[in-house]
Amino acid sequence: MAYKFEQLEVWQLAMEYTDLVYDIAKQLPSSEKYNLQSQITRAATSVALNIAEGSTSQSNIEQARFLGLAVRSLIETVACQHLINRRQYLKDSEPLRNAYRASEKLFAKLQAFRHALIKNKSLPSLREEPEPYLLDDDHNPND
Repeated sequence: MAYKFEQLEVWQLAMEYTDLVYDIAKQLPSSEKYNLQSQITRAATSVALNIAEGSTSQSNIEQARFLGLAVRSLIETVACQHLINRRQYLKDSEPLRNAYRASEKLFAKLQAFRHALIKNKSLPSLREEPEPYLLDDDHNPND
């Protein structure tokens, strides 16, 4: 049995991107084990996990929200790549260039998918209508 998310191109791209990020993280100095290495791998993992979790959503809007979280995590990994580059942690910058190119492609696909879901609100979204808040001064005991 295949899960819905396993068929999604964005999830497959996210898995490939995560592999690239993990390869970069392995090359970081041990002093970054609990900082940059942990941060970039957790953020990369979060991209794929949010895509997967969102695929079980009750509505297109809810799935789009999870894709938005995936985009935020992706951007976090890109910021980490900039930090790695600035600190010149890698002897060869090719892995960073490859990951950056992959992030651009994944970003574009995630945004396109997200916008398509928002545009096509075929399923109802779950939300409450806003209610005005009453202050104690607004309450009339004679009502």
